[in-house]
Amino acid sequence: MARYLRRVSARFARHARDAYAGSAIHEFMESKKESASVFLKSIPENRMLLILAFAVGIGCGFAAVILKHLIHFFEWILTGWFNTPQDSLFYLLYPGFGMLLSYLFVKYLIKDNIGHGVTKVLLAISKNESKIKTHNTWSSIVASSMTIGFGGSVGAEAPIVYTGAAIGSNIARFFGLSYKHMTILLGCGAAGAVAGIFKAPLAGILFTLEILMFNISMTSIIPLLVTAVTATTVSYIFLGNAVQFENTLQDFSIGNLPFYIVLGIACGFVALYFTRTTLRLEDKIKSISNPYKRWLVSAVSLGLLIFLLPPLYGEGYGVLSYLLNGEPEKAIETNIFGNIFAFQWMVPVYFIMVMLLKVYAMTFTNAGGGVGGTFGPTLFVGGVAGFAIVRIFNLLNLTSIPLPEPNFVLAGMAGLMSAVMQAPLTAIFLIAEISGGYVLFIPLIVTSVSAFATHRTFESYSIYTKRIAKHGDLLTHDTDQAVLTLLKTDDLIENDFVAVSPDGTLGDLVDAIAVSKRNIFPVVDSDGYFKGVVFLNDVREIMFYRDIYETTRIRSLMKDAPEYVYQDEKMESVMRKFEDTSAWNLPVLDSSNHYLGFVSKSKIFSEYRKQLHQVSHD
Repeated sequence: MARYLRRVSARFARHARDAYAGSAIHEFMESKKESASVFLKSIPENRMLLILAFAVGIGCGFAAVILKHLIHFFEWILTGWFNTPQDSLFYLLYPGFGMLLSYLFVKYLIKDNIGHGVTKVLLAISKNESKIKTHNTWSSIVASSMTIGFGGSVGAEAPIVYTGAAIGSNIARFFGLSYKHMTILLGCGAAGAVAGIFKAPLAGILFTLEILMFNISMTSIIPLLVTAVTATTVSYIFLGNAVQFENTLQDFSIGNLPFYIVLGIACGFVALYFTRTTLRLEDKIKSISNPYKRWLVSAVSLGLLIFLLPPLYGEGYGVLSYLLNGEPEKAIETNIFGNIFAFQWMVPVYFIMVMLLKVYAMTFTNAGGGVGGTFGPTLFVGGVAGFAIVRIFNLLNLTSIPLPEPNFVLAGMAGLMSAVMQAPLTAIFLIAEISGGYVLFIPLIVTSVSAFATHRTFESYSIYTKRIAKHGDLLTHDTDQAVLTLLKTDDLIENDFVAVSPDGTLGDLVDAIAVSKRNIFPVVDSDGYFKGVVFLNDVREIMFYRDIYETTRIRSLMKDAPEYVYQDEKMESVMRKFEDTSAWNLPVLDSSNHYLGFVSKSKIFSEYRKQLHQVSHD
């Protein structure tokens, strides 16, 4: 019976498709699609860019709204029924289950690595022509909402940046835009994502310009503005117009400026700890080959940390809200240490422990299978650091009037973000926008610059760029360096050279010269290994002596190449070899020293000019 029903259903579906295909409706829809395609192709690409930037903004705004609602939905489902203190023990178990669900979702449904969203976007620009897979337009939302909704100690911002960038990249690819316009739309998506999740359009634009896009021009700024404002508007419509962090800030006093400088320097050193500990610990955990063992170690470790320090549960934005409103006792809630406010110096000690161990909680979440970012934890650690430091200042009675603690919490958030991400403008304007704290503009600037300068003294790269810079895949604001990074040695190989055997004769070489258009002849043995090279100029005088054609071996005529280039070698290294040897052509080998062809200066210069035009957004 079931087989019969399936057969009938299939036949019905086939007839329905056939009927639709021959219907007037189908013909009408096809004609409209064709007309739309012709219309879109008739629009100049620069003008189309603005239209698509608006569409990307709508997509990013809705993506941010959906992610926010999904996180709150999971939180409500999991904790909304808590009535007794015993119920809160589930706080220790939930994050581990969320990590496991996220890992299984990624492994068996997505089958791709979607962690470290901002770093993935940077790699897409430098290594994949700004192309991001289609599933990234939604997969990071699902995985991160499970991770964070279950209490994972990470942020939602990096996943939504990856989502927004994927939306921009895929819309650009659908409409067949060029690389430079695809890169701009990718950046628009990232800007719209930050703008939508925080309702902070200016911060979204600065985030893209400081961290992602290496070439700034009016062509790129206008679409960024369109996307950021559109995404923010969508977010306002569905999430309300309240700022992210309500607060009780006080007006800035110029006499407190030295304390903000000290806070900034301290944030710079905390940022060094944050970056280096995160990367080192993540590598150590990921060295555990069995993924389920890795998850178990991470889940148990995270549960233990939350048991010791409950503020480590989830994003931690609730804790920041309490600190920004001068209510640190509410931020601590129940803990195993009892009423720490009965001992004045225990309060900053407790929050310093929270600050230091948040890095571990975040890394356990990500390395154990969760999907989340460092953006949120950076704000959290910065705010907690600001509170701990200002509380120490006040306990030491360094001023006649106690320093305003919420002000320093906010400045600490800006300082740590500026240093960890090495993006001071983004930090200053984001913190001002999400808190309405424009009255603290000067302290935000002073703290951010001090933190950035301190961190930059000891660390050249941000947490997003440190690993990819090590592998030579980082695009920078140095246009020459950026173009060299985009050039791939494998794409520049010329293989129209006539190869000769080392056991061949001068006669064989003359035959090769007769059919070759080049004046270089690679010497390659029967197994394809490169042995040397013969230059036409070196044999020009003897090539007409027929009496030595059979007695002179190519092996005696060849020379060693001045240098070798490998097919996966970075272009910066290749150019250094050309400069050191003054050669015009260098042989290219694979990892086993098999001959592949030559790379020439002329080919590199030609491709360099093309790539320079591509990355130029004017």
